[in-house]
Amino acid sequence: MVRALEQEQESYRSRLFHFKGMHENASRHAKSLSVESAAKLEESSLNDDMMFRSQGSNNQPLKSRLGKDEAALQASQAREKQLQADLEQLKERFGKLLLGEDMSGGGKGVSSALALSNAITNLAASVFGEQWRLEPMSAERKARWRREIDWLLSVTDYIVEFVPSQQKNKDGTNMEIMVTCQRTDLHMNIPALRKLDAMLIDCLDNFKDQNEFYYVSRDAPDSEKGNAKRKDDKWWLPTAKVPENGLSDSARKFLQYQKDCVNQVLKAAMAINAQVLSEMEIPENYIESLPKNGRASLGDNIYRSITVEFFDPDQFLSMMDLSSEHKILDLKNRIEASIVIWKRKMNQKDGKSAWGSAVSLEKRELFEERAETILLILKQRFPGIPQSALDISKIQYNRDVGQAILESYSRILESLAFTVLSRIEDVLHADYANNSSETPTSMTLSDFMGWDLDQANPELKKEIADELLKDADGKFMNKITNVVTNKKVSYLENLGGLRSPTARH
Repeated sequence: MVRALEQEQESYRSRLFHFKGMHENASRHAKSLSVESAAKLEESSLNDDMMFRSQGSNNQPLKSRLGKDEAALQASQAREKQLQADLEQLKERFGKLLLGEDMSGGGKGVSSALALSNAITNLAASVFGEQWRLEPMSAERKARWRREIDWLLSVTDYIVEFVPSQQKNKDGTNMEIMVTCQRTDLHMNIPALRKLDAMLIDCLDNFKDQNEFYYVSRDAPDSEKGNAKRKDDKWWLPTAKVPENGLSDSARKFLQYQKDCVNQVLKAAMAINAQVLSEMEIPENYIESLPKNGRASLGDNIYRSITVEFFDPDQFLSMMDLSSEHKILDLKNRIEASIVIWKRKMNQKDGKSAWGSAVSLEKRELFEERAETILLILKQRFPGIPQSALDISKIQYNRDVGQAILESYSRILESLAFTVLSRIEDVLHADYANNSSETPTSMTLSDFMGWDLDQANPELKKEIADELLKDADGKFMNKITNVVTNKKVSYLENLGGLRSPTARH
């Protein structure tokens, strides 16, 4: 037992000695690590000092990197600032639309349809209102136009209709369900109008590098303007000038090509606009303002000229006084009013009503066709006259948001196309005047566009070039002249799709 105790004590001493040895080794190892770490730290500091001194002797790359980083930071801050400004502008724009242009918030604003129509019209007036020359739009104006028109057109993404669709169940059977998709008229025509929009802006961009004609300030003396000086009422526009020997053949061909392209855009925009207006309901207050018969609307002389046995539209117009825009618009208003009256009488079932008449249905239908022919010829010959009283009334009282956007967008594109065509006409007129011995007589846009009286037929709106209807893949787009809505068709369906642009240019 004593021996066992001694063995246990010996074992304890050996373990204690082993533990002390481990502790001393650990301490020595820790000290070694501390010395090595200090040496490495000192070496690292020395290397860093040497690297700093080396960079100090040649610090151009460092400055370059710092300059790039600072420029990138500034660009990022500028983008963030622009996004914030766009957001605030977007809030303001849609706040005004929701208020219906009534900033008091009293609920006395206009309808959403009219507010959107006015917003698109005002935007176009501010962006394109001073397009006085054949030159590209500034990058700022172009960016603003694309940004804000996208905001306003985004409303159409949420105008939907229900269409039938097939859904396959888990058991393999098919079930017909109703799903939502964008309304058909918007799905067809918004992409088409966007393409027309892009074509007009591209046309202006094509004049970036031209150097064959230039403009003389409106304040310049007549001696500088020469034969090309303006003789119309648009005195504020600069005068186009060409070299003494006129434009080169390539420049003439280029202008002619651009004119043909814009001409097709104008016809397409006018066709869409006229069709949309034809689908709008005629307001009751407009109907209430009409006289009781077509004779009272037209006047005795015009009524007799239309109701003769052998009717010739060219001869009829030759007898009318079309010497001013006011007289042309007055004739247009009278004819449109008579068409509405005759249309209502043909649809009137109660012969004893105030709209009744002794004129037979066949004759009234014949008179209506003649009036529509005259109206179509007027729109072809005078594409720059303002909107008629009927068109203004329809736009003002329309409640369909989709139709309001289509009408206003096509109308401002129509106006811009007319403006570009007028600017091209100015250059061609200057070239013609420079190459002729005497100043030519005033030429109208109809002369340059080739809109003669013999083209007065309802098929004119179908003459849009096939190239205009092709997309990027070469496939044909849906016919942009066929606007589809759920509204009933009114009298303008057979007018041929031409409507005068607003006289903002």
